[in-house]
Amino acid sequence: MPKPMAPKVVEALGGDAGLVKLWESADPDAELARVAPEVGALAVGGHVKVDGAFMARFPKLEIVSSFGVGYDSIDAAWAGERGLLVTNTPGVLDDEVADTAMGLVLATVRQFPAAERHLRAGRWLDGAFPLSHTLRGRTLGILGLGRIGKAIAHRAEAFGLAIAYHGRRPQDGVPFRYHATALELAENCDILVVITPGGAETHHLVDAAVLKALGPSGILINVARGSVVDEAALIAALQSKTILGAGLDVFAEEPKVPQALLDLDHVVLLPHVGSASHHTRDAMGQLVVDNIRSWRAGAPPLTPVVETPWRGAYKGSAGPR
Repeated sequence: MPKPMAPKVVEALGGDAGLVKLWESADPDAELARVAPEVGALAVGGHVKVDGAFMARFPKLEIVSSFGVGYDSIDAAWAGERGLLVTNTPGVLDDEVADTAMGLVLATVRQFPAAERHLRAGRWLDGAFPLSHTLRGRTLGILGLGRIGKAIAHRAEAFGLAIAYHGRRPQDGVPFRYHATALELAENCDILVVITPGGAETHHLVDAAVLKALGPSGILINVARGSVVDEAALIAALQSKTILGAGLDVFAEEPKVPQALLDLDHVVLLPHVGSASHHTRDAMGQLVVDNIRSWRAGAPPLTPVVETPWRGAYKGSAGPR
């Protein structure tokens, strides 16, 4: 484990013996060089960059068990080409992130944080908070209709919102209108929720053109990765009122948030807390542990990512360890 993870993850893996807590070493580089020849598994969070050069330091590496659904900090394609497995933690955080997305939709459209600041500052004594915008008659566009996207759609339908989506291709059995591009989706919705994976393929997918298409009554919600949105273009669109507002849980260079965003009153900002409840983070951590325990038993991984499918054996040996 290169850097600290949740205490329950550290405790569970430490109890299995053989856990190297690299961050506790007085000389991490020297400790890494010492243990690398024998390491078969890595337990990592999204704050650890696991590229090909890093994985190549471990000749016996067979699995990278990652905390989180997104795994753009891991070169999964490199791993897959070499018979390594990468696992993530899908499913267990879908509802929490979907709740956060809808919370941002409500908070942004109805301006609830600004209304609370109005009250706390004592300004209610001087006059009512201005009337807000509404969800009535709006269409919610979902950029990335995976498990979390579908959970968002389910919640949004309960609020009476029409739903549209964009992804790599139309999905069978989905009752929502499909749009072939992010630009086309933005042209046909009032609230654009970004919940697509990060990485090179989706870098700046939401650019100045998409924001312009969203329009002056449009709201952008990002609960995916900061890299998916061109942050400079978003700031310009907000400052010029090209769009109405934004609700953001993720940023381009976390935990750094541009002062220009902090200065805007029609933006709701959260410190990447989409899945940050005790219940959900414990479930995510347990899945990290269970994937490594499956590897130790020589059993199939529970949640391999698409780039590293299970082929019936681990790289070095199919037997128990």
